[in-house]
Amino acid sequence: METADTFSLSRRRFTGSMLGGAGLIALPGLAACARAVTPGVSPIDGLPRARPEAHGVDPQAILAFLDEVRGAGLELHSFMLSRGGDVISEGWWTPYRADRPHMMHSLTKSVAVSGVAIAMQEGLFGIDDKVASFFPDELPPTVSENLAAMTVRDLLTMRTGHAEEISGSVWRQIKTSWVAEFFKVPVVHKPGTRFVYSSAASFMLSAIVTKVTGQTLRDYMEPRFFKPLGITGLSWDVGPGGINPGGNGLTWKTADALKLGMLYAQKGRWNGQQILSPAWVEAVSKPQVAEGEYSYQWWIGANNTYYAVGLFTQMSIVFPDHDAVLAVTGAIRKSEMLSPIVDKHFPAAFAAGSLSPNDAGYAALTGRTRNLSLLPALPATTSPMVARISGKAFKASENADGIESFGFTFEGDRCRFTMRDGRGEHSVDVGIGRWIEGETSMTGNKLHHQYQPDSMVVVAGGRWTAPDTFEMIWQFAETAFRDTVVCRFDGDTMTFDRSVNVNSAAMSLPTVRSTLG
Repeated sequence: METADTFSLSRRRFTGSMLGGAGLIALPGLAACARAVTPGVSPIDGLPRARPEAHGVDPQAILAFLDEVRGAGLELHSFMLSRGGDVISEGWWTPYRADRPHMMHSLTKSVAVSGVAIAMQEGLFGIDDKVASFFPDELPPTVSENLAAMTVRDLLTMRTGHAEEISGSVWRQIKTSWVAEFFKVPVVHKPGTRFVYSSAASFMLSAIVTKVTGQTLRDYMEPRFFKPLGITGLSWDVGPGGINPGGNGLTWKTADALKLGMLYAQKGRWNGQQILSPAWVEAVSKPQVAEGEYSYQWWIGANNTYYAVGLFTQMSIVFPDHDAVLAVTGAIRKSEMLSPIVDKHFPAAFAAGSLSPNDAGYAALTGRTRNLSLLPALPATTSPMVARISGKAFKASENADGIESFGFTFEGDRCRFTMRDGRGEHSVDVGIGRWIEGETSMTGNKLHHQYQPDSMVVVAGGRWTAPDTFEMIWQFAETAFRDTVVCRFDGDTMTFDRSVNVNSAAMSLPTVRSTLG
């Protein structure tokens, strides 16, 4: 597992690690939705399917990409590849599924600015309008010259004049107006002169749309963007003042991230309807800052590509020269290890015209995508400790996380683990020798980039690694996060250790000690 360090969003690439790799197996009792590509239209996303050869892609080229990702030990949760408007390959690593949404983190920014572009197309505001002009009631008593000069364009290009990045993980902990908070940040540089990646800029774009329309950005985009693209079932967090964060907080399916890229690959057109102006799409595909890697909240990549990217490597990569898009979700902390693999295999895999069928290669590819899995098999272990602790409570000593107590209830091949803290009592149903899917309110903010929804889908399994040690794995199957919990027993005492696979801050929590009550 990688050690924790500070994550910088002001760069193109992200990297990470994976639990397992070659030899992973399908999970018993869970539907594996890693689906082979077959011609037709998916009822899940409405997109047509075709064999890769029909669009000039050898199945072996896709297999080579998957082989290298696996060999590098990178943790993908899903991938979808389209060309010419058809999905030509796709797969989900169980317990992730085609119909299951995934938290997108900063990929949200590229969605949000699509809504901003539509608002500008409708004449609601202009790219050179002053940011301060929208919020006269929330400005500080003294408006600096630099703040007064800041424009919508400066927000779009992350050139606000701020000296440092503002992460969404920081703002999620603020319960008062984020607009007012934005105006408190010193504008130390002349806007438009210095690139500093910041989720605060994306939030202000969302706030502007809400100010001029009276709607959240999500509601404004529903009839203009989500509905035409057939995007349903998404959720988007709402912050103080009823404003979507803009820079993060969006959860939707892998296919929706693919559709975002496909819309741009098709120059803003979808099923005969012009959703985004071709001029906007053209502008997005080119650098808009002096540093050369950033456009209007899209990143500029190698080989004339551009892409939307979110923390822990949620990506939609557009290959405009080839009418192709690759969308992935995963738990890769930075992309320096993934992007070179993508650049090596794509667009080299895109031939001109169609190819002759490669039945052996296609069978190998579909066999692989049907059997992708993330979590390992669990042994059906037990311990004499079960009889001693089941149904009893452990009182926690004072700790920084406000945990009050723990409990274990073992019944057959499952254990219900409970934890009480300042938010209330939370439980996770854990399989013994198998994985169990359920929902939980388990506190996770410090290990989960400060996200803490009231309910999360969790796939959980446990095992006794020694007579005195019970280990649980909690895969939060709509996010990048997988927690490993180790409980060690010694007489009437128990120590509780919890760590995570990826995070923007600490990767583990301090040990909590407890005593059998």
